[in-house]
Amino acid sequence: MNPSSIHVVKLNLYKYSLSLPLLRFIFIPKFPFSSSSSSSLSLSSSSSSCLQNLDQSQTNSISSSLFHLLPQTQNPNNIVNLICSNLKQHNSNLALLHTEVKALLPHLGTQEVSRVLLRCQSDSSTALSFFNWVKNDLGLRPSTQNYCIVVHTLAWSRKFSQAMKFLCELVELVKDDLPSEDVFKILVLCTEDCNWDPVVFDMLVKAYLRMGQVREGLRSFRKMLRVGFVPTVTASNCLLNGLLKLNCTDRCWEVYEEMERFGIAPNLYTFNILTHVLCKDGDTGKVNKLLEKMEEEGFDPDIVTYNTLISSYCRKGRLDDAFYLYKIMYRRGVVPDLVSYTALMNGLCKEGRVREAHQLFHRMVHRGLNPDIVTYNTLIHSYCKEGKMQESRSLLHDMIWNGISPDSFTCWVLVEGYGKEGKLLSSLNLIVELQRFGVSISQDIYCYLIAALCQENRPFAAKNLLERMTRDGHKPEFEIYNELINSFCHCDCIAEALRLKTEMLDKEIKPNLVTYGAVIDCLSGLGRSMEGESLVGEMVASGMLPDLAICRALFNGYCRENDIDKAQSLLSFFAKEFQIHDTESFNALIRITGGKGDITRALEIQDMMLKMGLLPNPLTCKYVIDGLWKARRVDSASLVK
Repeated sequence: MNPSSIHVVKLNLYKYSLSLPLLRFIFIPKFPFSSSSSSSLSLSSSSSSCLQNLDQSQTNSISSSLFHLLPQTQNPNNIVNLICSNLKQHNSNLALLHTEVKALLPHLGTQEVSRVLLRCQSDSSTALSFFNWVKNDLGLRPSTQNYCIVVHTLAWSRKFSQAMKFLCELVELVKDDLPSEDVFKILVLCTEDCNWDPVVFDMLVKAYLRMGQVREGLRSFRKMLRVGFVPTVTASNCLLNGLLKLNCTDRCWEVYEEMERFGIAPNLYTFNILTHVLCKDGDTGKVNKLLEKMEEEGFDPDIVTYNTLISSYCRKGRLDDAFYLYKIMYRRGVVPDLVSYTALMNGLCKEGRVREAHQLFHRMVHRGLNPDIVTYNTLIHSYCKEGKMQESRSLLHDMIWNGISPDSFTCWVLVEGYGKEGKLLSSLNLIVELQRFGVSISQDIYCYLIAALCQENRPFAAKNLLERMTRDGHKPEFEIYNELINSFCHCDCIAEALRLKTEMLDKEIKPNLVTYGAVIDCLSGLGRSMEGESLVGEMVASGMLPDLAICRALFNGYCRENDIDKAQSLLSFFAKEFQIHDTESFNALIRITGGKGDITRALEIQDMMLKMGLLPNPLTCKYVIDGLWKARRVDSASLVK
């Protein structure tokens, strides 16, 4: 782009969004690159150093007439000349540079950094070394303009990867800390004094996309068009692909229309992206028009085009159309690849035609294509869903024989498949077999099997599996311990349950309400309610409060042990300390005492309920009446005697 063109570009830039005060604020005026230059750059203070929070007023051009009396190495106005001279003489010896200008470093601000970079732009290595020294060794954060100058310098020197690295760094910095900065504007304005290459603006779009800022990439793309830059088809395709990944399909068509309007010739990759857009939109009816347009532009559909369409048809259940394209590929000299076959097999499997998918698999292998993990998983998963575990296991052996290691999905679907068939032992044998082949078993699979064993009341087998899981480097969480403790308690193996609870504490895994509830319930059921109650104290000490279920478990335990006094005091204690008022348990206590003919105590318990604010319900009244009736019959029998 010649000087007159860039002049037009800048005029356009000014017209579309920059006001004159803003231009004066960030525009870099031309100045001779000589060491005697005293002009300072009118840079945006919004992008000044933030790491040390330097006040830009410290580093603005210092006009005191007394500074010329100082030695050159102590004159703040001479810092740019000193740095440039040192870099030239000592071949970027930054340690020596640091020593010589150490006294003037407080006066090194973003304006001075820009002036040094501009003087070094003919030597990109020196400019890069100086920029990194400022950023890394001095701990200053370069301004947006500093970044833009070094990016232009690197791009002009064809060091595109380093330029892209700094552009990505810059767009991330602006996003997080300087949202008001416009990187595109400053890049354009820096061309006034920099050697530059238009590719920088393409790179800016790509940098935004690489950092996940797709909408900013779209804005920069449109700014380029607005001021007269024409993006390359590569940058346009990157933008289309980024928008597609965000499901912004409408924006994709807008970008394509802008490409046509500004003469950006699409290539095969463009059409493949647009084919994907149509398939994602579900608008496969327009695909033929797009393919016609593609051929008019001189491009024949390639393997990517066909695979995109075949995958889309298979997802929508249009298998006839998918297989029609599969045949057309051969006629047009496009050989189906692994992706083509896998998509077709997946479509067949979704319709329950697993045998046909397996036949297609054999046809693919016969034609010299090696299946990958996705191909095998497609078939294995489908056979498992149909309960055909023998076929799944055969495919597993086949893939291992071909040097393909099963992944976590393979293992999971096989284990789950055996589980659904009620063949838990086969699942366990499979785990042993896979480990013998060097396949690592995921924690999710171990947890699934441990839970399944616990549900079958086989806690000892589950515990053995837990130990194997720990040896494999997995760290069990409290849910797995709770499953095991619940299972041991259900089998009345309280000693094992207590050992596991202690193991949890040793591993700094805090037992929760479920843990304590299971253990306390088991202890109470085994006639060891006192031990269960002591665990309540342990819970409270760890900052956990018991719930109604724990209260009832202990109460029922004391009742089974015929310790009515303890049961009554427990209800009183839980009501007072934890505000757990259990009418059902009080009713049970009235029923027990009344049933024994101790009506006085039954009435005392009823009075206790009233004092606690618990209203007697119909059952309470029934049990009191039953107690009174029983007491009267006992008295009558005594009188007869």
